[in-house]
Amino acid sequence: MYNTPINENLTLSSLEEGLTFGTDAYLLSAYVRSRKSGRAADLGAGTGVIALLCAAREKFAHITCVELQKKFADLITHNARENHLEERICAMCADVRTLSATSVGGELDAAFANPPYFRANGGFENKTSERDMARRETAGDIFDFCRAAARILKHGGLFTVVFCAERTSELLCALTEANLAPKRMTLVYPTRDHTPSIVLVEAKKGAKQGIFITKPLLIKENGEESCEYRYIYENNAFPPEYFDA
Repeated sequence: MYNTPINENLTLSSLEEGLTFGTDAYLLSAYVRSRKSGRAADLGAGTGVIALLCAAREKFAHITCVELQKKFADLITHNARENHLEERICAMCADVRTLSATSVGGELDAAFANPPYFRANGGFENKTSERDMARRETAGDIFDFCRAAARILKHGGLFTVVFCAERTSELLCALTEANLAPKRMTLVYPTRDHTPSIVLVEAKKGAKQGIFITKPLLIKENGEESCEYRYIYENNAFPPEYFDA
């Protein structure tokens, strides 16, 4: 186990065999809309870093972190306690494919996920089974994650997800099939000269169709971090123009 300081004066403990904290996780935590008195779930939570960042900003009253691998569920509990957020975050060792509203204590106001990006037979095989499960859809695909979110959300509840840009069509299909209407979407580009690398989508359960597509987010511009990217890291929130309402 090793420790890494991250934003919001948090310290994240990670396992050598797990994935490291990345830009996509931080962007997702910033993209999640605040519902200060609400209850939320982090699906496939890993180390719990997204929940930690959201809890530090008091975006929700309570977050349940759902994680299939027990060693990581235990790590989430450790990270919450070490950062004095144990009253806002709890860990649950469970499979998203069998998750129900009852198992998370009733229907929730929000859910979010940084699910595996690659198909079970796609991408490079990872050196450890833990990393393989985090990167590839060996224990549930994007359709499973969207169905799980739909089962645990209230009508009007929000599901926010980060995914690889080249699979955007699959993500939108999975959300729509689960009665989660995509309402806000942002494509993230490394630079103006690159194609998008990831996509962020916010969907609402039971809502009418109609999506607000924001301006793109550039990570770097003219060789330096873009103004928008710096704003996100300083505030753990996207600039106001990335929110339709």
